[in-house]
Amino acid sequence: MNKNVGMEKKMIRFNVPPYTGREMENMQKAIESMHICGDGEFTKKCSAYLEETTGTARCLLTTSCTHALEMAALLCDIKEGDEVILPSYTFVSTADAFVLRGAKVVFVDIRPDTMNIDETLIEDAITDKTRAIALVHYAGVACEMDTIMDIAARHHLMVVEDAAQAMMCSYKGKPLGTIGDFGCYSFHETKNFSMGEGGAILIRDAKYIDSAEILREKGTDRSQYFRGQVDKYRWQNFGSSYLPSEINAAYLYTQLEVAEEINDARLARWNQYYELLEPLAEAGKIDLPVIPEGCVHNGHMFYIKTKDMEERAGLIQFLKENDILAVFHYVPLHSAPAGLKFGRFHGQDRFTTKESERILRLPMFYQLTPEQTDYIAGKVKEFYGY
Repeated sequence: MNKNVGMEKKMIRFNVPPYTGREMENMQKAIESMHICGDGEFTKKCSAYLEETTGTARCLLTTSCTHALEMAALLCDIKEGDEVILPSYTFVSTADAFVLRGAKVVFVDIRPDTMNIDETLIEDAITDKTRAIALVHYAGVACEMDTIMDIAARHHLMVVEDAAQAMMCSYKGKPLGTIGDFGCYSFHETKNFSMGEGGAILIRDAKYIDSAEILREKGTDRSQYFRGQVDKYRWQNFGSSYLPSEINAAYLYTQLEVAEEINDARLARWNQYYELLEPLAEAGKIDLPVIPEGCVHNGHMFYIKTKDMEERAGLIQFLKENDILAVFHYVPLHSAPAGLKFGRFHGQDRFTTKESERILRLPMFYQLTPEQTDYIAGKVKEFYGY
């Protein structure tokens, strides 16, 4: 027995997909309904929940956040030769959605406190080809949205929120994903709420709803047909199949039914990490996450920042030797082969690369126990001789 953890000694995984215990019950209901393709009872329940809790005009479940971003790029009417401004410190899907439309992605530096796009650098990157700003709410902490939306309004730009990590997060009382023109959620197995693979697009302005439904339904008005608005459905425009399986939606809805409980559990572990590791930060050994005033996060991740890449590698190895799996992520896109091919970095890279080489994510998931959290934090302290 591992006395520190209070359980049989085994590796503490970085992530365990959320599971409530009732998923199979809902999935069985979906199977028995004889409707396991998209837009059945559970898809509608998930969409309704997200619309009610966020206040967005329309929410459509998708097969992934990647596809939600691709839909957003299409709805923004991004074309070849256009430019889209975004941070380099993000997952590839943020850029891919616009690159697939033939756009050039223009990277700007991040803020070292939140790892989000530096809103003060956006305006200088705007050219006569700029059509949109794609921002990322890293770790569920909001970008400085007032400034970004003001810039977008003055320059007539669309705003796409990559809110993959930001469900149940807010900025000055506004749910993330609902402030820009389109918001995109992820329900991948690594997220707070999961359907294995899946996502959602949130649509702020009702004028885009019909176009979004047609796009999502392979270019047809099938959704309107099933609502009795048209007598037959026809091919109306280009589109693709962005509907998730009803079985996946049933899995997700089980978690949405207890969303507050899951959110509270993650925040409890996040706060526990912070309290336990704060002495290390006060001693100047590490940096801890920053949550700006007016931002509400969801405990999606807990990260620390080490002195440099070498120290991070040493800490990862030490934790692994003590049965703890910690990871880093996001090699900045502007330094990757595709980033060099499809984009450019505007201005100076003061923080993107430097901060990306320091960040280390500790295990964080719904089932993480207080005892495990205490053990992990204790081993981080031990590494620093504290």
